[in-house]
Amino acid sequence: MAANGDSTRAILFALGANFAIACAKGVAAFFTGSTAMLAETVHSLADCGNQLLLLLGMKQSRRPPNPDYPLGFGKAIYFWSFLVAVMLFSVGGMYSLYEGWHKLSSHEAIDIPKLWWAVGVLVFAIVAEGMSMRACLQEVAKEKRGRTLWRWFRASRQAELVVILGEDLAALAGLVLALVALLLTIVSGNPMWDALGTLAIGALLIIVAVFVAREVKAMLIGQSMEPERQAELRAFLEARPEVDYVISLITLQLGNDVMVSVQAQMAEHQSARLLVAQITTVERAMKAAFPEVKWSFFEPELSRTPN
Repeated sequence: MAANGDSTRAILFALGANFAIACAKGVAAFFTGSTAMLAETVHSLADCGNQLLLLLGMKQSRRPPNPDYPLGFGKAIYFWSFLVAVMLFSVGGMYSLYEGWHKLSSHEAIDIPKLWWAVGVLVFAIVAEGMSMRACLQEVAKEKRGRTLWRWFRASRQAELVVILGEDLAALAGLVLALVALLLTIVSGNPMWDALGTLAIGALLIIVAVFVAREVKAMLIGQSMEPERQAELRAFLEARPEVDYVISLITLQLGNDVMVSVQAQMAEHQSARLLVAQITTVERAMKAAFPEVKWSFFEPELSRTPN
């Protein structure tokens, strides 16, 4: 059985981390009167909204099939994941670029006490985001199956886990960049470093958002199950005594569920009743060995080259 990461756990950790960071930024904004820190508070609250959208998508994807949606609502999570990637690009990346450009051109005076407040918040945020990242990587490890993180990212069909990993990675790297830029600003007295750090964070968020959106878009259009898993499924079918040869195997990932279409030459050629019994036996065994397969369509053939 293929192990799937617990996306809900990873999302809840990310939600908790972002909410804690938003509270810390809000406290700093209140005591310092910093509008920049207030803007960062809004930014973190927007990140909380992203996690809530993913939870909504997961809930909708579990709705049972109906006559209008006979294959269920599994792909709903792809829509909400893609929306989160768009928000990461716009609210995160583009807003950070705007903030960086504004700081670079405004030449505002440096208020060192306020910057130390920001340093304290960033250190806390790095710790919180690191805990969220650790929880996400623990769930990713359950389904990596020996692959590198990049190979898993390209092959995974768990859209919400892909999004959380990308978001956590961008957030953690962005916080480290912000801390370095802020410390350079304090040491040098030059606000240019803070502006350049903000611009770098914006560029980072946009790059991550583009990569995440590309992966989720592929799932939204309609991808097969993971290539390694599909190879295991083909090998399983070809090893069955009821199947002489697998002519065609098509899979379609629908959220956490999979639809399978099989065209195969069967061992039974004489009796229609026995042929149906063989197909039923194979389908039951396939769904037992591959629990993610929810729908299967089996087309028997008499030869390996059907017309």
